[in-house]
Amino acid sequence: MFAGLGPVTIRPMFGGKGIYHQGIVFALQVNGEILLKADAQTVPMFLTSGSRQWIPVGGRGRGPVAMPYWSIPESAIDDPDEMTLWAHRAFEASVRSGKK
Repeated sequence: MFAGLGPVTIRPMFGGKGIYHQGIVFALQVNGEILLKADAQTVPMFLTSGSRQWIPVGGRGRGPVAMPYWSIPESAIDDPDEMTLWAHRAFEASVRSGKK
């Protein structure tokens, strides 16, 4: 799925798995779904593509919390070139966030 981005590593995270490239998390696997990192620059692209934001139910009296991860656009699922484009966008959003 992310071959066009380059090598990735996967580690447990948030009850799911974090997907890393160059030591930076750019995607999550949660409940069997892969979610890509977005930021202010890429959220409009995710919205236009029909993706949905990950909003897990909060715990211990907290309500749902919107997270900066979005579903993979349907058009990218079976198109390696488009998937590579979205993977690069997610990685670049993670780099801009400055979090490792």
